[in-house]
Amino acid sequence: MAAILGVKRSTLNSYENGVALTPPLDLLMKLSNYFKFSLDVIVRLDLSKISEYSLGEMQRGFTKDIEGKNLRILYTTVDNEDRENIELVPIKSKAGYTAGYNDPEYISGLPTFQLPFLQKDKKYRAFQLDGDSMLPIPDRAHVIGEYVQNLNTLKDGTAYIIVTQDDGVVFKVVYNQIRKRKKLLLRSLNTAYEPYEIGIEQVIEAWRFVNYFTSEIPDQYNELATLKKDFKAMSERLAKMA
Repeated sequence: MAAILGVKRSTLNSYENGVALTPPLDLLMKLSNYFKFSLDVIVRLDLSKISEYSLGEMQRGFTKDIEGKNLRILYTTVDNEDRENIELVPIKSKAGYTAGYNDPEYISGLPTFQLPFLQKDKKYRAFQLDGDSMLPIPDRAHVIGEYVQNLNTLKDGTAYIIVTQDDGVVFKVVYNQIRKRKKLLLRSLNTAYEPYEIGIEQVIEAWRFVNYFTSEIPDQYNELATLKKDFKAMSERLAKMA
């Protein structure tokens, strides 16, 4: 790398370890070409705090979103083995997420965990549900989502965690109306809740639902346990009558 950039290995090492000051402009331009990042990204952002997913998207040239704005940088945390964590946004933190989603300090303060069966080249985050609008996924369950960079790729009839400016974090089945009306139609699995639309300008983030976990025993299990208990009691009564 030092040979490609035209500097001594010791000089490059001093920049990497923070011993030397900021590289001169000509070297920054060479670094920009080498890593395929814009000069603006290299100068302004702390790349060590950006997710591998966002880095990969930038290197592949995905630098614009559907509104023509700059790529939304997704901050992340890593564990002791330098693996990207799954950050958990509990109910008590959801209200602050719409303000702190792009703040490295806020993200670093969230609880984290790992799930070995998820793809390593994707970025995941977990959100705790508050309410019964997505039954049979119960209230207080934790849903895990895969980050969606391009909102145009949202698929009709698929569940997503949508982070909005006005309504905060919502978990809904989405119908994509961006191209025709610049809106999303959001439906709940629980038919007691009416579907509604939001303008695409309200959407801050989208995470495709991939899994969930809960400490609540499913209703079907409770019903089965009750039936077994009733059957046992009836058998005991019949045995006494015999």
